[in-house]
Amino acid sequence: MRVVSTPVAPRLAAAILIFVGMNIGVFSTGKAQAAEPVQLDAERVVRSVVGISAVVPPDSQSSRTLGTDREGSGVVIDGSGLILTIGYTVMEASQIQVTAADGRSYPANMVAYDPVSGFGLLRAEMGFSAPWLRLADSDAVKEGDTLLALSGGENRGATAVKVVGKREFAGYWEYLLDEALFTFPPIRAFNGAALVNREGRLVGIGSLLVAEAVEGRPLPGNMFVPVSALEPVLADLLAYGRRQEPARPWLGVTLREEMGRLLVDKVSPRSPAESAGLRPGDWIVGVGGQRFSGLADFYRKLWGLGPAGTIVPLEVMRGSTLTPVPVTSADRVRFLRLNPTL
Repeated sequence: MRVVSTPVAPRLAAAILIFVGMNIGVFSTGKAQAAEPVQLDAERVVRSVVGISAVVPPDSQSSRTLGTDREGSGVVIDGSGLILTIGYTVMEASQIQVTAADGRSYPANMVAYDPVSGFGLLRAEMGFSAPWLRLADSDAVKEGDTLLALSGGENRGATAVKVVGKREFAGYWEYLLDEALFTFPPIRAFNGAALVNREGRLVGIGSLLVAEAVEGRPLPGNMFVPVSALEPVLADLLAYGRRQEPARPWLGVTLREEMGRLLVDKVSPRSPAESAGLRPGDWIVGVGGQRFSGLADFYRKLWGLGPAGTIVPLEVMRGSTLTPVPVTSADRVRFLRLNPTL
């Protein structure tokens, strides 16, 4: 695979990083904040962020929604070349390349994927070397804090961003974070981007571009997964490639929330939902004999029924008919080809 990159001089990138770190702009409040001294090794931070290119086989499950050629960023988090990124960038990849700050590219292997947090771990090979960042206490981040968002690869850059939200996030692909970080202004090269504090420690990994960074307001921004979600399971991911706890029950549906009800937007091929006869246009109104208040509440009630393999009794509205649909759930990871690089 050919990887095209634009080399960035470390000194120039460090100068940019120092500038954006010490000069706080005008954000959603419209008020400028006084600058404070930034205590970080700017060049080290810049060089720890890498570009990632992945090629995914066209017959893989994720290629239908995420494509076969993916680009993103990652952050080196130890001295052995271990790189933390957002998992969907490299999920099911058959080829992975990492591009360092100097423009050189190296092959990389998938180490782990965690569908609960959404994180992916890679290890770069063939003489790769780069500084690494320590993980910060992301629980200590507060709304109003100013941090740095850094991207690697062709879109290498650094932007001062403000934390405008810390709240629950429910994704339509059977994904839930009890607490995510929302920042403004939005950055375009968000997937796998590093969110770094003033001490040069890693706070979060970029996941999404969102329309409402501030809840209830049409303010675009980004959602970052806090690194606090990684630390409890890092040892498991390194040793086994996945967390060592019972897998959550997975249905294989893409859902859209409307007025507290859930519309089935898509059904994954060969998924438990497809086998049970669920189809786009169905409305899920109950699970396990319980009603729910929205997407997050649905997930918690679904996952509370038991581990993967549990029969999930759904109540589905089709037209004016309420239909019981039992779904034999599965372990999501078993439907993915997670180690084609090995």
